[in-house]
Amino acid sequence: MPIVRVALDVPVFAPFDYLAPSAEPGDVGRLAVVPFGRRTLVGVIVALAEKASVEGVRLKPVSRILRDLPPLPGDVLALAAFCSDYYHHPLGQVLATLLPQRLRRSSPVRLTEPLWRLTEAGWAVDPATLPPRAALRRRLLAALRVEGNLSREALLALSPSAPQVIRDFLARGWVERANAPLRVQAPPRPYRPDTPPPLTREQQAALDAVRAGGAGFVPWLLLGVTGSGKTEVYAHLIADALAQGRQALLLVPEINLTPQTEARFRSRFPEAVIVSLHSHLAEGERLRHWLLAAEGRADIVLGTRLAVFAPLPKLGLIVVDEEHDASFKQQDGLRYSARDLAVVRAQQREVPIVLGSATPSLESWHNAVNGRYRLLTLSTRAVQAARAPRLTLIDLRREPVTDGLTAPLVRALKERLKRGEQSLVFVNRRGFAPALACPACGWLAGCPRCAAKLVVHLREKRLRCHHCGHGAVIPRQCPACGAFELTPLGQGTQRLERALQRFLPQARILRVDRDSTRRRDALPEMLRQVQAGEVDVLVGTQMLTKGHDFPRLTLVGIVNADSGLYSADFRASERLFAQLLQVSGRAGRACAHGEVLIQTAFPGHPLFAALAHGNYREFANTLLAEREALGLPPFTFQALLRAEAHRMESTLDFLRKAQALAPRLPGVEVYDPVPALLPRLAGKERAQLLVESASRGLLKQFLSTWLPVLRRHQVRNVRWALDVDPLEP
Repeated sequence: MPIVRVALDVPVFAPFDYLAPSAEPGDVGRLAVVPFGRRTLVGVIVALAEKASVEGVRLKPVSRILRDLPPLPGDVLALAAFCSDYYHHPLGQVLATLLPQRLRRSSPVRLTEPLWRLTEAGWAVDPATLPPRAALRRRLLAALRVEGNLSREALLALSPSAPQVIRDFLARGWVERANAPLRVQAPPRPYRPDTPPPLTREQQAALDAVRAGGAGFVPWLLLGVTGSGKTEVYAHLIADALAQGRQALLLVPEINLTPQTEARFRSRFPEAVIVSLHSHLAEGERLRHWLLAAEGRADIVLGTRLAVFAPLPKLGLIVVDEEHDASFKQQDGLRYSARDLAVVRAQQREVPIVLGSATPSLESWHNAVNGRYRLLTLSTRAVQAARAPRLTLIDLRREPVTDGLTAPLVRALKERLKRGEQSLVFVNRRGFAPALACPACGWLAGCPRCAAKLVVHLREKRLRCHHCGHGAVIPRQCPACGAFELTPLGQGTQRLERALQRFLPQARILRVDRDSTRRRDALPEMLRQVQAGEVDVLVGTQMLTKGHDFPRLTLVGIVNADSGLYSADFRASERLFAQLLQVSGRAGRACAHGEVLIQTAFPGHPLFAALAHGNYREFANTLLAEREALGLPPFTFQALLRAEAHRMESTLDFLRKAQALAPRLPGVEVYDPVPALLPRLAGKERAQLLVESASRGLLKQFLSTWLPVLRRHQVRNVRWALDVDPLEP
């Protein structure tokens, strides 16, 4: 009797055997509902067999094989197997990560979605008779008359408030609800086609090089300064793939970049089926997009790191935008790098991949220098009249600071306000102030659950921990000495916003950070206001540093730039340079000349000199030389064994035992366990043990021998996980 091997979402590496009399070779990759102890789970059939893997075991039958869903193709199974092997994570849990949440549940999947259409009463409504303020109602009635049926996704494309209006229409009897097959409906296309701009000489050279490289696997690193038109190169390459009947996958680092990127590509490719995949999608929407991709009906898939696993039977091109961004690395559970897996997938499918950035990661730059990647360069801005912004350092040793702002920066903001230009004040700290202190006794408001300070959120009159979410009311007096003069320390976006309102009372100021953009439609509306010229000064965090194009913005002021200069993390300077270069690139992207003012107490630091020249190559080569001399990545390969428990001694005891159990393999160094940089998080004491080798193969061999031993020596009160190629110390 045929046996199917099913990978389940449990912390066990081997698949489980089940009886399946009706199983056939085409079922490999399909989902199966199976009994597992007292539970019923959904897993993926990864193989068929004639004999059980363990003799003498009575096998249970499969409850059902979900043949109404497309199976996971062989390349996705191969990518999952690679991921499991490289990151030492159970295959079943890897496969569960790549599936939409709705497919992980054992209840039947509803493959239909609701649609709304006009009733006779709705057709009889004259939109002209509606009140002047009922603009959205008129738009919805017009769309229903033209399209006939509207899905929830189409409603949201018209307006985030459209579902509420539809409920009102339903109550009035103007519309009725119907169901349609989930996989038949294509995403809405309410976009007008745009006219692509002419390519610059460098853009055309980059495009010609990739085209000459052929359709097979070639990894390209596109080094392009901000504003150089990397997205335009992506668009032409995607157009080539679509012309060949292939699919394209475009990965972006941040969820908040996906809607604007999607809108841009919908306008560029109005006839293409474009879907997005990221964790903020509703369950039904993500399932629908996933199915369109799996059936080959989605021409372009845009997404964050999880989209790297999307089933794409006609894949012809992969693009990773802002490839240096740390957001591509998952920091919990399956700790994978989507950028690295994208390269692996391109190699497995034998398709080209383009990694783009103004500040590539040192790993990618090292690969380009060594010839593993082919280098493409865009050294000038795409708009001919646009020039790189002028950078000026404001010496904080000489210029007094008032509420985080120096006089030169305030004067520059006032000048832009008079000229009708926009400015951006950047500080990578949300909230009002990073800490609350008592000047009398030195007390600092700390998080009771983390080794971190509580951040002051003055508008909410709350203290919040940005690590675990703990909140508390701002005390009226010092808990230690009773003094009433508690003082906020440092600058956050809220404090800068208030200071700017005082310095520039006539300015229209908009704060953009995680707090102000919590609502689903908040960020798109804010970006619309900026583009429409309804904002004079932006105050924001790194949310504003990537991918945004503000033609009227000519000044960028950077506050608290020194925070990343001196850190225990050896990647801190690399990240700071990338961040500052990205935010500087927001200035002067159109014809007006841009200026960047950086407030710093260390104007002589080499990082600022490299930033002033915009010379990424020189800076990256200097860092590479330092890393090689110190034996750090990318010249070595690392894995971190992270552990946490309620007591630090328990955590360290486990790691010492793990160190003692480590095999002795020449060429692999096992360091002593140490507390993590943030030693307490959410009530758990954290420590880590570093393993390092100059050979990726030796490190993998070591981990494959060591981890099974560790799993046999589990400690109940200690939770541990392995992080291969860690980005955070």
